[in-house]
Amino acid sequence: MPEPLLEVKDLHVYFYVPEGTVRAVRGVSWDLQPGETLGLVGESGCGKSVTALSLLRLIPNPPGKIVQGEILFEGEDILKKSMGDMRDIRGNSIAMIFQEPMTSLNPVFTCGDQVMEAIILHQKISKEDAKSLTINLFKEVQLPDPERIFSTYPHQISGGQKQRVMIAMAMSCQPSVLIADEPTTALDVTVQKTILQLMKKLQTERDMGIMFITHDLGVIAELADKVVVMYKGQIVEQGSVWEIFTNPQHPYTKGLLACRPPLDKRYTFLPTVSDFMQEDSSGKVIDNNVSVEEFTKHLTIPDNERKAKQKELFDQLPILEIKSLKTYFPIRNGFFGGITGHVKAVDNVSFNVFPGETLGLVGESGCGKTTVGRTILRLEEPTEGEIIYKGNDVVKMNAEDLRSFRKEVQIIFQDPYSSLNPRMTIGNAIMEPMQVHKILENDNERKKRVEELLKRVSLDPSHFYRYPHEFSGGQRQRIGIARALAVKPKFIICDESVSALDVSVQAQVLNLLSELKEEFGLTYIFISHDLSVVKYMSDRMVVMQEGKIEEMGDADQIYNNAKTEYTKKLIDAIPEGKTEDIKKHLESKGVKVK
Repeated sequence: MPEPLLEVKDLHVYFYVPEGTVRAVRGVSWDLQPGETLGLVGESGCGKSVTALSLLRLIPNPPGKIVQGEILFEGEDILKKSMGDMRDIRGNSIAMIFQEPMTSLNPVFTCGDQVMEAIILHQKISKEDAKSLTINLFKEVQLPDPERIFSTYPHQISGGQKQRVMIAMAMSCQPSVLIADEPTTALDVTVQKTILQLMKKLQTERDMGIMFITHDLGVIAELADKVVVMYKGQIVEQGSVWEIFTNPQHPYTKGLLACRPPLDKRYTFLPTVSDFMQEDSSGKVIDNNVSVEEFTKHLTIPDNERKAKQKELFDQLPILEIKSLKTYFPIRNGFFGGITGHVKAVDNVSFNVFPGETLGLVGESGCGKTTVGRTILRLEEPTEGEIIYKGNDVVKMNAEDLRSFRKEVQIIFQDPYSSLNPRMTIGNAIMEPMQVHKILENDNERKKRVEELLKRVSLDPSHFYRYPHEFSGGQRQRIGIARALAVKPKFIICDESVSALDVSVQAQVLNLLSELKEEFGLTYIFISHDLSVVKYMSDRMVVMQEGKIEEMGDADQIYNNAKTEYTKKLIDAIPEGKTEDIKKHLESKGVKVK
């Protein structure tokens, strides 16, 4: 066995906070060979990012401290290096792509200057050489018009382009190890696919070791050679990608594998981690001793049952009709701010929604799907077209009618944190729309209703007096759902409401939305860039590109028999994590699997 490029032995990282000691990483050990990809998997808070930051000694101290262990890079312990030696290692030998490119790039420097800075610091070359090397790197990461992007600021380019700038910066000094911390989590599947292909290509050319951190096992299947599964700061399972996917041993791994929405069938509900394991009062894991196949075999909805339900749905009159809808935004230029053109965010879109249906709106970022949702509620004013809800045109409604309409039609926003007032307790945030619409007699009755809603979305009623920052992402999303339900709506627009969540939390939220739909007789428009989630949730699907509808029809039919090239490209980019994909990926690296 060759000498590992990077080896972690019995790593312990603690954070000393006023509430006590948080043991973020406990006894973690693994190794990484040259040219190998190690996938580090687990839910938010399991210690993945803390492990990655420890490798570069970037743990903030105080409150954090590496209390025990060794991190051997090329045989030498990084924890014993001086700060000067660490500066040479960071970016030069071990590089890192951070999770959120917008906050990792400096907003006051151009993209080119930021990549050049790393090159000049580590390679001691002239500015001219550094500039030409940066432009070449931008070409290598397939950025359009590299010379232009060299001079642009981070806010002027898309999320996928920012991520490519980060990859170019990480690759600029030809590191031996690349740490990628959730580099594709918030990206469209098509952008994600090109970035994963790019990382594979750069790895092959440079024989680089990659440590890839994610909660998406589909991505791991197509990229990793070895997988390390973390839970509550500890490794619960590690092995080759083939072993982990074909024969998982730990119940937590089984839960993570099972809770991804399947693409080839429909389940009555999505399995979650708690279906495979429980924890006793001391935190000890109790295995439910059930395999993924065993648990899921009774969940599949028969085709004839689904067809009968759909016939029932589509025999009704539509609850919402969108006719030739256009929403244009003016482009203003020059000293006097004259209008020089328009961004056609929604361009001649028409569709119907039937009572009790879930209609999926899918497409890449910038395709106009969120603007459609916002225009239906008149949060954006339409330029042209009709929005007919229960026979009334929303476009022509006065302020009073619009208020009544918005009581019936609610929206769950994409980012629950920014849609909740940080100064308001979550109880008051849920109660506020009830006060506006004069629902129930007084605040005591409303408070009782809020407590019932919190219970219904699996939150403790005692959380009424807590503030948004005291909750996790998944919990905040549940608060957003409870607030939407507070005014007893008939119709809910879910705008990317699970896109930033872990797969296990995503499964819980999707199950909750399905249960609430049955319980309250709701109708949904479900907006997402994740085609697998939209297909799982929707009866029918609308595929959008550049403000127009590309394709519309039954969700299963579109997935199995897409008509347009664009839809085929979207479907092809979904990382499915099938065994044949893993086999193909391993055989491309010369690894034989049985």
